[in-house]
Amino acid sequence: MGALFDTATDFWSLRAAARAAAKGCAGSVPAARFLADLETEVLCLQRELRGGTYRPGALHTFCIREPKARVISAAPFRDRVVHHAVCTALDAVFEEAADPDSFACRRGKGTLKAIRRIQEHTRQWPWFAKLDVLHCFETIDLDVLGEVLRERIPDSRLLALIGLFLVVGAEPRGRGLPIGSLMSQHFSNLLLGTVDREARRLGASAWVRYMDDMFLFGATRVGVKTQADALAVFISAELHQEEKVSARRLGRTSDGVPALGFRVWPQRVRFDSARRRRFLRRLRTLDRSVRDGHLVEAEAARRAVSMVAWAEQGDTLGLRRALVASSAR
Repeated sequence: MGALFDTATDFWSLRAAARAAAKGCAGSVPAARFLADLETEVLCLQRELRGGTYRPGALHTFCIREPKARVISAAPFRDRVVHHAVCTALDAVFEEAADPDSFACRRGKGTLKAIRRIQEHTRQWPWFAKLDVLHCFETIDLDVLGEVLRERIPDSRLLALIGLFLVVGAEPRGRGLPIGSLMSQHFSNLLLGTVDREARRLGASAWVRYMDDMFLFGATRVGVKTQADALAVFISAELHQEEKVSARRLGRTSDGVPALGFRVWPQRVRFDSARRRRFLRRLRTLDRSVRDGHLVEAEAARRAVSMVAWAEQGDTLGLRRALVASSAR
């Protein structure tokens, strides 16, 4: 473990990281320029990292409004290369710290497996509680995160490199990670792993977490509420963050569990109303883009197929049949 910095800054690691960072943005000018002279760019980046002269660039911020309004902070492409290299080098560290029922930022996990795990619990337990963290990324206490990183990462050089990224975009009070960064996702998930361990310590009958969306299941309403209250106290006292009180849900699993854009019952999974509206709106936007000549039909079809494939993860046959019928008219 003492060679994590060497692993992250190895030429071949950085080269692979550049390829990974370019996925989905290879058409961008900075990515294209980097890839056009890949070996030279990687060697230059490696010299800066190992020589101690590397410094992250300024973040580019912009706002998105789906599924909710958020400020996204995009790092320069070469910084994203370093993000990928560092997170790949730390993969074993992240896995060692991960709870079996933590589903974000892990190979072989993901949203859909989290939904299926939640459904398993709805078949076993009559009550659930859902909670999440208010402005999770923006309110992370960097001192608390730093303690968790030092406990898990036995490499001072890699910690120093990570420290350069933690201060980029942070508030003067030492809080916040930029939304949109690969490092932010992994480090937030690592920090919230402390909540997983607290839930287990409290004796939670069943537990699922996807980033800061957390789900408790149990035999009684009082039991799951008591544990959810205790976790809210833990988040405040230990992480110096707050539960998003307006997002707390407590109810019977037979009435459906609102989870990650779906509503989950013991025998079926459906879009929640907001995701259904968003799904239909995006399909209408694709259709309008084709009609207006802004998008070729082949590309629109590719995007629509991807969206429908996602919809198939829930019990949405009726919705998909209605869409086919409406398009045929």
